[in-house]
Amino acid sequence: MRRVLTTLMILLVVLVAGISALVLLVNPNDFRAYMVQQVEARSGYQLKLDEPLRWHVWPQLSILSGRMSLTAPGASTPLVTAANMRLDVELWPLLSHQLHVKQVMLKGAVIQLTPQSEAASRPDAPVAPGENPLPDVETDKGWSFAISHLQVADSVLVFQHEDEEQVTVRDIRLNMEQNPTYQATVEFSGRINRNQRDLALAMKARVDASDYPHNLSAAIEQFDWQLKGGDLLPQGISGQATLQASWQEPQKRLSFSDMHITANDSVMSGQGSVVLADKPEWALDLNFDKLNLENLLSAPESLAASGTTVQKGQAQPSLPRPVIARDSDDPAYDSLRGFSAQVALNAKSVRWRGMDFTNVSSQITNQAGLLTLSTLQGTLGKGQISLPGELDVRGNQPKSQFQPKLDNVEIGTILKAFDYPIALTGNLSMAGDFSGDQIDADAFRRSWQGQAHVEMTDTRMEGLNFQQLIQQAIARSSNDVKVQQNYDNATRLDAFNTELALERGKITLEDMEGQSPLLAVDGKGTLDLIDELCDTHFNVRVVSGWGEGDSKLIEFLKNTPIPLHVYGKWQTLNYNLQVDQVLREHLQSEAKRRLNDWADRNKESKYNKDVKKLLDKL
Repeated sequence: MRRVLTTLMILLVVLVAGISALVLLVNPNDFRAYMVQQVEARSGYQLKLDEPLRWHVWPQLSILSGRMSLTAPGASTPLVTAANMRLDVELWPLLSHQLHVKQVMLKGAVIQLTPQSEAASRPDAPVAPGENPLPDVETDKGWSFAISHLQVADSVLVFQHEDEEQVTVRDIRLNMEQNPTYQATVEFSGRINRNQRDLALAMKARVDASDYPHNLSAAIEQFDWQLKGGDLLPQGISGQATLQASWQEPQKRLSFSDMHITANDSVMSGQGSVVLADKPEWALDLNFDKLNLENLLSAPESLAASGTTVQKGQAQPSLPRPVIARDSDDPAYDSLRGFSAQVALNAKSVRWRGMDFTNVSSQITNQAGLLTLSTLQGTLGKGQISLPGELDVRGNQPKSQFQPKLDNVEIGTILKAFDYPIALTGNLSMAGDFSGDQIDADAFRRSWQGQAHVEMTDTRMEGLNFQQLIQQAIARSSNDVKVQQNYDNATRLDAFNTELALERGKITLEDMEGQSPLLAVDGKGTLDLIDELCDTHFNVRVVSGWGEGDSKLIEFLKNTPIPLHVYGKWQTLNYNLQVDQVLREHLQSEAKRRLNDWADRNKESKYNKDVKKLLDKL
C-alpha cells in the first residue's frame, strides 16, 4: 500500500512539475498572432484581442483572454464582442508548440446580427461569376465551425433585418458540440423583452452542417417557450414544440416538417416553408386538434369571450393596462404588404368568444396585401357557417368584403359572443354581402354596410309577449271577450324572415313576416347598433288563445292586424298598442252593418231617411 501511495505522489509531483514547466516555457501570447491569422484565413473575419493571454490550469488547462471582438470583412460593427474568452486546449500538442483547441467559451458576449455587422465587399473587389459549373472543393464550402465545443454564457444577441426594429435576446446560454463530420448538438436558452412582454426560450437540437453553407438541416428535439406580460392573460402563454427544419441556400428556402406545437391547451401539427426573397413567400399546411383562442388572446377580449360581465352599477375601479408602444403612423395591416402566403388550415375544434366550432377548414392566400379567404367554414352547434371574403390593404385605407352564409345557427350564441344585449334565441339562416374597412367587432358596428336575407325558426324573444299584450288590452277595453291566462313573458314564432340592410351602425328590417299557431306578424323597423336602440312597427294578428265571448268579435280580432310599436333601449323596451282604435273601428263597422240591415228591412218606415243620413255620416 505504501508503494502505491508513493508511486501516486511521484506521478502527481511529475504532473505538477510538467505543467509548471509548460507554463514557464510556453508563452500563450506566442499563439496570439497565429489565432488571428487562422481566423482571417478560414473566414475573412478579423479577430481582435485587447488584452494579453494568460494560462489557467484548473480544472482544465485553458488560455484566458480579456475583451475580444470578431468583425466581418467590411463591417462597421463587430459581429461578436465579449468581456471574457476561454480556450480549453490539449496538453501534449503544446509540448511541440501546437495549439489544439477543444472548447471555446465566451462570457458577457454581445452578438449583433444587424445590417451594420454584415460582411460588405470593397468597391474595388473583383466580382465572381454568377454560376460555377465546377464541383465544390473543400475551400468552396466557406468557413464552418471548426471547433468541437463552444459555450456562450450570460450574453446578448441583437437581431435586426434591414430597416426593421431591433430584437434583443438576453441571458443567452449556448452549448454546442460538433464531431469531425460537422454533426452538432445544440442547447440554447434566452429571454426576449419587448413591448412590456417577456418571452423565455429553451431549445435542444441536432444540427447537420456537413453541406453548409449550401444546405443546413436541424432536428428540434425540444423547444420550450413562455410569453408573459403586457395585455396577455395573467397566466401568459406557454408551450412546447418539436420539428424538422432545413435551409437551402441556393433557393433561400427554409422548410419545416413534422411540426408538433402546443400553446396552453391548443395543439397544432403541420408543415411549411418560406422563401426569403425581397418579399418572403410562405406556404403553410396547419392542422389543429384543438385551438382555444380564449387562452391565447389578450385579457379584455378573452373576458368578453367567456361571457363574463360586470353590472354597470357594480363596476370596480381597475388599474390602467400597460401601454404597448406602436408606430401610430403605420397603416392598419401594413405587415400584410411585406409577404405572400398560401395557407391551408384545418381544426377539429376551435373556441372563440364563448363559441365552440368544430370541423373548421380554411384556404387563405395573401398577395402582398390582398388577403383572400376563398374558404372559411365550420360547424357551430347544429348549424353551419361559411365566411369567404377578402381584405385589401394595398391602398391607403383597408377594404374588406365578405359573403357570410349561415345555416341553422343558434342566434343567441352569436349575440352573446359579441355582447349584444338582445334576449333573442332561435335558429338563424342568412345569406348576405357586407363590406367595410377594418375587421373587428367595433368597426362592424360603426362603419360596415351590406344586405342579407334572414330566415329564423323556433324563435323566442324574451321580455314581451305579443299575444298576452294584445289579449289583455282587449279584455280591459271590452267585456265581450275573455282571454286565456298566459304567464310566459316571451314571444314565440315558428318561422320568421326579413330583408336586412346595414349602413354604418343602422340596421333596417323590411318585409318582416312571422307566424306560429298563436300569432301572425308582419312589419318593418330599425336597430341602432351603436346606441343600442330599437324602433319597430308590427301588425300582429292573434289567431288563437281566445276564451269565451262574442264569437263575431273574436273572429274579427283573429283576422284583424293590431298595430304594435316597440321602441327604446334594447334592455328596457317600451311599446305602444293601438287596441282602442281597432275596437272603435270594429264597433263603428258593426253599428253601420246593423243600421244597413234595419234600413233594408224597413224601407217604408218614416225613419228610413233619417237612418240613411246617419249612415252617410259614419
